[in-house]
Amino acid sequence: MPDYSPAEERHNLILNCIHEFTWGFGIAFHSTYALIPLFLARLGAPHLVIASVAGVFSILMAGPELISAGLGRNIRNYKAAVIGVHTLVWPPVFFMAFIFTVLTPTGPGAWLFYYACFVLYSLAVGFIIPIWSGFLHRVTNRRTRGSFIGISFALNSLGGFIGGWAVKIVFESSLPFPRNFGVGFWILLASVVTGTLVFLGYRVKDEDTPVHHRTLTAVWQETRNILRRHRNFRRYLISRIFLTANYPAMSLYAVYAQEKFHFALSEAGVFTVIQVVAFGLASTLAGKLGDRQGHKRSFSLAVVAYVAALIMALFAHNMLMVYGIFLFMGVGQGAFLPSSLNLVYDFAGAGDNRIYMALVDTFLAPFTALSILVVGLLVNSVPYAPLFWGIGVSLLVGLVLLLFWVRDPRHRQHPPDYSLPV
Repeated sequence: MPDYSPAEERHNLILNCIHEFTWGFGIAFHSTYALIPLFLARLGAPHLVIASVAGVFSILMAGPELISAGLGRNIRNYKAAVIGVHTLVWPPVFFMAFIFTVLTPTGPGAWLFYYACFVLYSLAVGFIIPIWSGFLHRVTNRRTRGSFIGISFALNSLGGFIGGWAVKIVFESSLPFPRNFGVGFWILLASVVTGTLVFLGYRVKDEDTPVHHRTLTAVWQETRNILRRHRNFRRYLISRIFLTANYPAMSLYAVYAQEKFHFALSEAGVFTVIQVVAFGLASTLAGKLGDRQGHKRSFSLAVVAYVAALIMALFAHNMLMVYGIFLFMGVGQGAFLPSSLNLVYDFAGAGDNRIYMALVDTFLAPFTALSILVVGLLVNSVPYAPLFWGIGVSLLVGLVLLLFWVRDPRHRQHPPDYSLPV
């Protein structure tokens, strides 16, 4: 990979922080763990749909990722590519905003209008992930990548912090439902457009080794070789299977807490503020910890935080403990995102990190679907406590496998290229 001077990397870091800040601010109006489940509940969506939000988002993202990695196999202009794929999210967000500020549908089937846009939005993000991860890999130095990504995600959380208070202002205003959500979606659209245009200013160096043209057949062969030969990566994927149980939990926390404590809808803004503050601190610390001691360790801390959020939910008897749920969830997400991304880079080594990134989400998609289906079907007939206990057991199994079975890929300074045929 090309090497950047401290000034060049600092320039890219500043722009990446601006990009993450604007997206964090906008996503506060579309949080799949707080605001959107409450939105769907208000629109009259079934419990199965509400419980599936975070998981379905992950599943739909996974669908296009291998396609995106294949189509992007011979990218020459990474800046144009990353801008192009980011524009794919603009239309579905525009339709969300237009539908709920102009058409303002209500009634039993109103949630379907949003859900159709949500599906398109999730698929668009799936096309973004491999290209964006490849771009980020190209504009950073390996030795400081963990800190680069951690600091960037901290600015994402700062944007979310300010966005959370903006959510509270919008939902405490006189705007009627669902127009208040529509206004939030317009803010989301402005944020993602701004965040996309920031990519124009990045400094991107050419590859320092020759790039050979690859066919789709070659990409598919590399994918099969990785799954067949990279044993440690397979162990990582297996440990992640048990962690997919967290997706339905994340979608249920806000609805569960509202049913128990009957708080105002504007509290979702407070949840967002708490979550993003914890997210920012955790992402910065996780990036630094990963650079020094390996990203498996910081990833494990994310799982511990998710278990703590679940425990807070199980024993919550006042709103202070509800806030604790989102505090620990923020810590988990803050440690999870930079650590999982850097683990992919470390597992890939000399290989194509876009394929590794796509493989993670694609492999986990059916297990995520199974998790949300089981929880979604049980949530109407089983109390929340047994469901949360079951999810907790699954998370603990995944944590044990991660700690004692998966080897930190940083133990090998120059891992072999498992994408190449024998």
